[in-house]
Amino acid sequence: MTNLIASDQKRLIIGMGQTGLSCARFLVAKGMSFDLCDTRELLPNQTAIEAEFPQCKIFNGELDAEILAQYHELIVSPGIAIAEPAIVSALKQGSHVRGDVDIFAEYVTKPVIGITGSNGKSTVTTLVGEILAAAGHKPAVCGNIGIPVLDVLLNDDNYQCYVVELSSFQLETTHHLAAEVACVLNLSEDHMDRYDSMMAYHQAKHRIFQGCRSIVINREDTLTQPLVSSAMPKKSFGLQMAENNVAAKNQYSIAQIKTVEGLQAEYLMFEQQPIFPVAELKIKGRHNQLNALAAIALIESLPSELKVSADQLQQVLSNFTGLPHRCSWIAEHNNIEYFNDSKGTNVGSTLAAIEGLASPNGKNIILIAGGVGKDQDFEPLADACRLSVKQILLFGRDAKLIAEDIASSCELNIVETLEQALAQAQKLANAGDIILFSPACASFDQFANYIARGEAFEQLVTKMINAKEDV
Repeated sequence: MTNLIASDQKRLIIGMGQTGLSCARFLVAKGMSFDLCDTRELLPNQTAIEAEFPQCKIFNGELDAEILAQYHELIVSPGIAIAEPAIVSALKQGSHVRGDVDIFAEYVTKPVIGITGSNGKSTVTTLVGEILAAAGHKPAVCGNIGIPVLDVLLNDDNYQCYVVELSSFQLETTHHLAAEVACVLNLSEDHMDRYDSMMAYHQAKHRIFQGCRSIVINREDTLTQPLVSSAMPKKSFGLQMAENNVAAKNQYSIAQIKTVEGLQAEYLMFEQQPIFPVAELKIKGRHNQLNALAAIALIESLPSELKVSADQLQQVLSNFTGLPHRCSWIAEHNNIEYFNDSKGTNVGSTLAAIEGLASPNGKNIILIAGGVGKDQDFEPLADACRLSVKQILLFGRDAKLIAEDIASSCELNIVETLEQALAQAQKLANAGDIILFSPACASFDQFANYIARGEAFEQLVTKMINAKEDV
């Protein structure tokens, strides 16, 4: 790989948010020169940035193709598409594009566990980090999960390995991650407002496999499986267990086995060997069982110096409660359960939540969804709703567009706000039902982000339950 960053070529960091400033501080620490650029006319912290980087030129406003073309290296933040016309023009004139993860990959010398996918990546990244920490291996959990990779790399002496969550946006500008083990958990339509096709999204995700030493695949999702040499070490996860030892080689799955008491119980399995009872997982739903299998497969793909004992693994699995706003249990009142899946910002995530919480005995879910649809196709929700959802309540900017795709699947109503949706859901719910808030959409029509949206839902649930108890 050409060592662009170690050259004396001109560099421009595009985007002065958290990731861009992380890149700037890393380059300062390495004695590298650069300039800064942001599409906003004026940042709230512009004065502080100017004071921190007095040696830099700073460009604000619409990207200028002529200015960008003056730089050999464009370090692009993930929030800015490399398909921007000014960036495309600069690339045609000889500029190179990269991102913070690409710089990280050039400097990191310790094992990297790379995790991406449309859904579940934060849960798996966190779980892998907690298992490694329980075994005393000092992992850095970073990337798209919230902590920029270059921030932690500046404190490299504190860590033995890096557990990195990666978005498709980050991977677009990553050329050779060379992870110790890499995994695409699943793939479903997302960010179709940024990608011109599912193939483009798929190709961005698969950049995680470049130069990796081993892979973990979802054997029930062919889109997660890279074209690699048959000699590449590989483990796979999925719900179904192979019927014999030969077919089950290096497979993680779920199966019913007979316990010492002579009863049947579901277990997380490796090949034909039980690892952990499903009933003792605190994270709920089939999708979270798959997340647990993926985390175990990643851990057990690592070299011997990062070995984890069975006791350490089981300890974490028995205590891990999941992450906020990701199909998290909120409350039960009058035998009605409430789940907050505000992080469900795409169709695949909401499908996983429905299928994970569905009852085999009939429709038990009242689904609250809606927001900014990101040009997704919502029709894949229809079959799951037809089987398991008794009523859909839609709110937000694209509620009518979503309704057009799924109206025939079950009873449906459109309201203006989340509060109205929850109020109707409570009137419709009977004992044994689940009220599931899984929007399948982005939040920024009515909320600052998915966190604010999830917190609003939880507050509304608490308020309404307390009001009922006071009657």
